[in-house]
Amino acid sequence: MRRAERLYRLVDELRSRRVTRADELAAALEISPRTVYRDIHDLMGSGVPIDGEAGVGYTLRRGFDLPPLMFTEPELEAMVLGARVVSSWGDQALGRAAQDALARVEALQATLTPDDAINSLEALLMPPAPAAAPAPARRPGK
Repeated sequence: MRRAERLYRLVDELRSRRVTRADELAAALEISPRTVYRDIHDLMGSGVPIDGEAGVGYTLRRGFDLPPLMFTEPELEAMVLGARVVSSWGDQALGRAAQDALARVEALQATLTPDDAINSLEALLMPPAPAAAPAPARRPGK
């Protein structure tokens, strides 16, 4: 996991919990407690309002919010496939909204991901909705 993603996930974990110990954060992020301590120190130095200390636990002060601007590849795939289903199978207004949302995510993702990551969501294709087959005609009495 890239450091930027790890720091974001750390803030996200703190946002969703009350006081949390480093070993709990380490288990949730699959990293060592030492890495948690180092990352918490770096986040605090960057101005993220984290209260607490080693051995006691950490909490994110109320009112701080970090918008979820970075997505993992599986999250992107889920969003794209879901939007493509809505675009293909939904009504015209929902289809347009799904396409607009995809364009916004694609523009945002292109500015945030490194060159070796997904820069275009067009690589994730959703096949068009299948045409409905007409129901066979039923004869009366059968």
